[in-house]
Amino acid sequence: MDKKRKMRSFAKRLTAWIMVMMLITMGLTSYLIYSLGSSFALEEEYYLHKAYVDLLASDIRRVLSDVYVGTVNHVPYIEQSLDRPDYLKSIVEQVVKQNPRIHSCGISFVADYYPEKGRWFCPYATRLDSTHIETTSYTDSTHDYLSAEWFNEALQADSGYWSKPFFEQRDTSVTLVAYLHPIRDKQGRTVAILGADLSLDWLQEKMEKADYEIVGKEWTLNNNEKRKELGNVSRDKWMTYSFIIDGDGTYLVHPERERIMRKNIFDYTQSDPDSLSTCVAREMTTGHKGYYGENSDNEDLVIYESGWDPYDGMVFDGRLSYVFYTPIEHTSWSLGLSTPKLSISIVGYIVGFMLLLLIAIGMLVVYLVCRVTIRRVTSPLKQLAASAGEVAKGHFSTPLPVIKHNDEIGLLRNSFEDMQHSLVDYIDELKTTTASKASIESELMVAHNIQMGMLPKTFPPYPDRSDIDIYGLLTPAKEVGGDLFDFYIHDERLFFCIGDVSGKGVPASLLMAVTRSLFRNITLHTSEPRHIVEALNNALSDGNESCMFVTLFLGVLDLGSGRLRYCNAGHDSPLLTGHGVRMLPCDPNMPLGVMPGWSYTQQETIVPPSATIFLYTDGLTEAEDKDHAQFGIERVEAVAKSLQETDGDVSPRNIVEGMASAVHTFVGDAAPSDDLTMLAVKYLKQQ
Repeated sequence: MDKKRKMRSFAKRLTAWIMVMMLITMGLTSYLIYSLGSSFALEEEYYLHKAYVDLLASDIRRVLSDVYVGTVNHVPYIEQSLDRPDYLKSIVEQVVKQNPRIHSCGISFVADYYPEKGRWFCPYATRLDSTHIETTSYTDSTHDYLSAEWFNEALQADSGYWSKPFFEQRDTSVTLVAYLHPIRDKQGRTVAILGADLSLDWLQEKMEKADYEIVGKEWTLNNNEKRKELGNVSRDKWMTYSFIIDGDGTYLVHPERERIMRKNIFDYTQSDPDSLSTCVAREMTTGHKGYYGENSDNEDLVIYESGWDPYDGMVFDGRLSYVFYTPIEHTSWSLGLSTPKLSISIVGYIVGFMLLLLIAIGMLVVYLVCRVTIRRVTSPLKQLAASAGEVAKGHFSTPLPVIKHNDEIGLLRNSFEDMQHSLVDYIDELKTTTASKASIESELMVAHNIQMGMLPKTFPPYPDRSDIDIYGLLTPAKEVGGDLFDFYIHDERLFFCIGDVSGKGVPASLLMAVTRSLFRNITLHTSEPRHIVEALNNALSDGNESCMFVTLFLGVLDLGSGRLRYCNAGHDSPLLTGHGVRMLPCDPNMPLGVMPGWSYTQQETIVPPSATIFLYTDGLTEAEDKDHAQFGIERVEAVAKSLQETDGDVSPRNIVEGMASAVHTFVGDAAPSDDLTMLAVKYLKQQ
C-alpha cells in the first residue's frame, strides 16, 4: 500500500452523504414545522401550567413542613418544663428564632393551671422584625383565649393540625394561620395548646412573583401591550393567575387582595350560567386534584353528560378559562391556577400529533436513505469483519483483505494485522495469568476452610446439658473474613465472645485467628472479663504496625446462678430477649489493639431463666439493600420481637436463622458489604 498518498477521511465522506440526504429530506418538512411551531408551543404551555401548580404546591408544603417540624420538635421540651412556667417564654422565643417563617408563638394553658399566675396564662413571643423578638405573658382577660372557639376545638383534638386563617389582633392587615398542637402532662391530660403563627404575606408575595413570570410569557405570546406592576394585579382576559382557598371556599391568596379572607369562591360561581365552574369549585373544596374539570382519577364529571366539551374551556370567574388545581397536603387548602383559553387549545394536541407524525416520516426516510448509503460506503468493512471472525476463532494466520482506500478503514486493516501478531503472545500470557489466579483461589478456599474450622460448628454444642442452649452463624463477605465468635464451658462458667476485625480479607482473617487463640488461652487463667479483655488488648497492641483493631464483646455466665459478667470493647450492644426485648447496657470502651494499657470497665447483670443473649456484628445492622438503605438496629429489635411473639420460647437457632432470613430478604440481590456474624445464648436453668 502506498502510504505516501494523501489520505481521504472515511468519516468525512460518510458524513457528507448523510448530511446531503438529510438536508434534502428535512428541507421538505422544514416549512411545515416552522408554520406549525407557534401552535406546538401552546401544548408546551399546557404542560407547563400543570407542572407549575405541582411545583408551587410542593414549595408551599415544604414551608408548612418546616413550621410543623420546628413546632413539634419543641413539644417534649415544653412538656418536660411544665413545672417551670417562667422558663416557657424562652422556649416560645426559641421556636420563633429558629424558623424565620414563624410570625409568633404561644402556649395557651387551661384555666387556673398555674394558680399563682391567675386564670389566664399564655407565654407568647412575636417577631417584630428580622432581628428582634418580643416575649410576654398574657395573664388577664384582655386576651381571653379560654372562650375562643379555636382553643376549645384544639383541646378536643388528638393531635396537631393547621387552624383556619385569621387576622392578627394588633394589625388586621396581617393574615395568619396557626399550627396548633396539644401539650399534655405526665398523666396524659391536655393542659395547654402550643400555637405557631405563620404569616401568609410570604405566600401572597411568592405567588404574585411566580404569576408575574408566567403572565409575562403569555402577554408576549398573545401580543398584549399591557404590563402590570407586581402587586395588586387586576385580572383581564389575557392573564393567568394562581389563588388559594380553604375548605369552605374562602380566598386565602388572590391577586385581588380585597378578596382575601372576605370573599368566597362560590360568590363568583353560583350566578355563572356555566355551572361547571361551581363543580370545579366544589372539587377544590373537597380536596380533589385535577384540571379542565377532571378529577384526579381521570373520571369524567357528571357535567360532561350535559354536552359540555372539556376542550372548549369553561366560564370561570367571569372569563373563558381552564383551571388546574391540587390540594396542599396536611391542610384543608387547595391551590388553583386559572388560565385563559387563548393560552391552551385543542389545536396544540392536533399540531403536536402532526409534528410527531411528520418528524417520524422524515426520520424514517432519512434512515432508509442512510442505510443504503452507508451500506455502499462501508462494504469493505464486511470483508474485514469476515477475516476478523476467522481470527476470533483462533485462525491467527487468516489473510486480511486488501483495502484500496487510504482512509480510516485502511488504518483499521493495518491495526488488525498488528493485532494478529500480538494475539499469540497475549494468549500465552493469559494462560499463565489464569493458572496463577486458579492457584490463588484454591489457596483462599483452603484458608476459608481453616478459618471456619477454628469456629464452633456443632450445634447444639452441649446436648447433655439442660441449662444452656447456643447457636452461632458466621457468613463471610469474601472467601475469608474478620468476624469471630467462640464459647466454651470451664468450671461451670460459660465463656463466650463475639468480635469484628477492622478491614476484610486475609489480614483480617489472620488477626481473627490470633484473637480467638488468645481468648482460649487467657480465659484458662482468669474468669474476670475485664482482665481477659485487658490482656487481649495488650497482646494485640504489641507490634501492631498495621494499626488494625478488633471490636469485641466478652461475657462470662455463671451457669449456676445466671450471673452474667461482661466487658465491651467498642462492639455493638447485645439484645436480651425472652422477657421482652431490650438492649443490654454496655460501656463502649476502646477497641482492642488501639491503645496498650487501656483500663476497661466491667459490668454485670442477672440473666433470668429462658432469656436469650443475642450477639451480632455490624454486618447485621449495616447490611444494605440495592438503594444503600441499612437494615438498622430498629429492624433487628422488630424481628426479635416478632420471633418472640410468634414463639414465646424461641430457640437460639430460630432467633439466628430468623434474623438471617430477615436480613437476606431486606438485602435482596445486593452484594454483601460485610461479614454477617450472630451468636445466641439461651439460659435455661430455673433459679
